[in-house]
Amino acid sequence: MAKILSYKSLGTGKVYDIGVENIHNFVLSNGCIASNCFNKSHSTAYGYITYQTAYLKANYPLEYMAALLTANSGDTDKIQKYISACMSMNITIYPPDINCSRVDFTPLDEKILFGLSAIRNVGQNAIAAILEAREKGGKFKALADFCDRVDLSTVNRRTLQSLIYCGAFDKINSNRHQLIQDLELVYNWGQSRARDRASGQGNLFDLLGGEFTSQNTLSLTRNAFELAPKAKPTQDFPPQEKLRQEKEILGFYVSEHPLTSLRQSTKVLCPINLSQIDEYKQEALICAVVMLNGVKKVITKKGDPMAILQIEDLTAQSEAVVFPRTYERIHSLLQLDERLIIWGKIDQRDEQNQLIIENAEAVEKMQMVMIELTPHQASTIEEQNRLRNILKEHSGEGEKSKIPVIGIVRAGNFQKLVMFGRQFWVHDSMSTIQTLKNEGLAARIQQLNQS
Repeated sequence: MAKILSYKSLGTGKVYDIGVENIHNFVLSNGCIASNCFNKSHSTAYGYITYQTAYLKANYPLEYMAALLTANSGDTDKIQKYISACMSMNITIYPPDINCSRVDFTPLDEKILFGLSAIRNVGQNAIAAILEAREKGGKFKALADFCDRVDLSTVNRRTLQSLIYCGAFDKINSNRHQLIQDLELVYNWGQSRARDRASGQGNLFDLLGGEFTSQNTLSLTRNAFELAPKAKPTQDFPPQEKLRQEKEILGFYVSEHPLTSLRQSTKVLCPINLSQIDEYKQEALICAVVMLNGVKKVITKKGDPMAILQIEDLTAQSEAVVFPRTYERIHSLLQLDERLIIWGKIDQRDEQNQLIIENAEAVEKMQMVMIELTPHQASTIEEQNRLRNILKEHSGEGEKSKIPVIGIVRAGNFQKLVMFGRQFWVHDSMSTIQTLKNEGLAARIQQLNQS
């Protein structure tokens, strides 16, 4: 039997292990969809398609996820969700590559290569021209080589700028700022070369032809792009600026997300992500690490400022509301592209969940108190009460307690992280650490972005 899949019946709640040999009987006998007001003919069709896609995901994950990304290349929210799913499946998404990318997302060397069709400002005609030139002349060796060989009446400056900003030329030259500076000169040079060829002029080495040239001359012919004009050398864009441009062109981060480095450290601190918000009930309290993509300041009828935020994490994008009382306290943190840790509650309006932010802190300033505990300390009532009293002594009220406390329980090679409840968070890390050490407990301060 092929790889077994587990299926939870929506009607009975039972979990079934199924294989391809018994899918028909399974759907018909259990009515997994029919019990939810579908007739059995629909149940069979939907059940079979569900099984087919689940089978492909289980047995051909690379090809399945590549197809899923291609089918939804025009939907930024879905693409971001599927890229997050790829990460959880240990599938790497390669950024666009001018020498390897094809029209669609493509499996390559156990990874998925970004498709050219998902890049903004790169139309189908431009893609066809790029692939045709690459098929005829092989890989592009430089930006000038690209401009010399590709039909520039189809691939315009805006298209080339998008390709540079999203990293498609990084394998040729990783200095995107230099490529942008070179672009105007090289593009004009490429157009001039195209006009010369169209008029039958060409340059000296083009006219000679390979059969009449020496080896040295032939080398010059093949590498004419090396004679193209270039701008003065310049430093590359800062990493954050490159990521910002990349997101502007692709709609999301691919080469690296600004929150990726925090993924492990936030698993204990913020175990939920934005894609899970709809799973929480009204008034549920949550904590998440997010990027701030948009800030819209609003003035209430009473004349008080508030804000509507566009936020995202590694899994999804969402909207959040900051009411006047909270806005007065955290408005200085609400800057575009800021990495924030936010605390808030779920509010349901028009049958949709939205996030009401009650507090926030910049990731760069976020500290954690780490307490190392032996199994004995972690399991003994007296030790637990002693630790509880210390933390209560240093905890503040409400928004004053922004420093989470995390216990590290070690036993040989075993290690487990345990986050203490919000009521035990503290407001002064230095004094807390000193008290813990005075009581014989191993404790230290750790920055969130260094964990």
